[in-house]
Amino acid sequence: MSYSDLREEFGDWIGKVRGKLVHNQNLAEITWFRTGGAAQLFFVPADEEDLKFFLSNLPKEINVNVFGLGSNLLVRDGGLEGVVIRLPVRGFAKIEMLGDHRVRVGTAMPDIRFAETMAKEGIDGFTFYRGIPGGIGGALYMNAGCYGSETRERMISLKGVTRQGKSIEISNQDMDYKYRKSHAPKGIIFTSAIYQGFAGDAKKLQQRMAEITNTREQSQPTKHKTGGSTFKNPPGLSSWKLIDEAGCRGLQIGMAQVSEKHCNFLLNLGGASAYDLELLGETVRQRVRENSEIDLVWEIRRLGKFERGKTVHEFLDGDVFANG
Repeated sequence: MSYSDLREEFGDWIGKVRGKLVHNQNLAEITWFRTGGAAQLFFVPADEEDLKFFLSNLPKEINVNVFGLGSNLLVRDGGLEGVVIRLPVRGFAKIEMLGDHRVRVGTAMPDIRFAETMAKEGIDGFTFYRGIPGGIGGALYMNAGCYGSETRERMISLKGVTRQGKSIEISNQDMDYKYRKSHAPKGIIFTSAIYQGFAGDAKKLQQRMAEITNTREQSQPTKHKTGGSTFKNPPGLSSWKLIDEAGCRGLQIGMAQVSEKHCNFLLNLGGASAYDLELLGETVRQRVRENSEIDLVWEIRRLGKFERGKTVHEFLDGDVFANG
């Protein structure tokens, strides 16, 4: 789907934006699934002041979405109306040591790189990030975690920019973290966060991360086009086991497949559409419900419009997925 150029609707202020502006940016190029439609307007700010200027002038009726590294994300084939903002590593991925094992990190920092930096500095508490694909911004938003640790255990406070272009600081309590989600104030774009670590041995931390890397490569389809874990684990249960018990290991629709290596991963085998992937995910949810009476909850964010004639309805008892 092709969208009209929003820049033509704005005033002279758009010419003062210093960052990158792209009309009809193909979002498949920047998501891990390598599928999906276009963004009507794609904005990469030069720095935080540029971001604030852009948002303060952007008409309030224009929809805004924020992307990180493109993991844990499925953009539908019809794309996204409005603006998609992506914070660049340059300007939004700095690490500042604050003393007493406390650190400020920019939200465009990749999780893995952050974990490696902390290990080299001998600061413990962040090795779990070595097993999480994506960036710090997404981790803060969804309370990312693995191997028994979560983001909310380490985050002290974060800075952001409101939809109106104003700076704001948010505490851990303000985020109201739960398992794999938060209740952050709407419209906030996170720009940096302060984390609290504790003393550790650099060599031991690096060894621990090497073990995490090996475990992840042995158990997950890290070499494929995927979005990470597809569904949240129900309390006391594992989604992959429920999916396997429902007979969905290796299940395929079009060029989308449930991983045979780890059932809680969906794969783009090459040429899969977002429709294929979402329909496969909903089919898995339906079969798990029929087999175990448990409703799996999506962990992957699904955004955007469906293409005409290819709508995936959320499953209901006895419902059928529609092609119209």
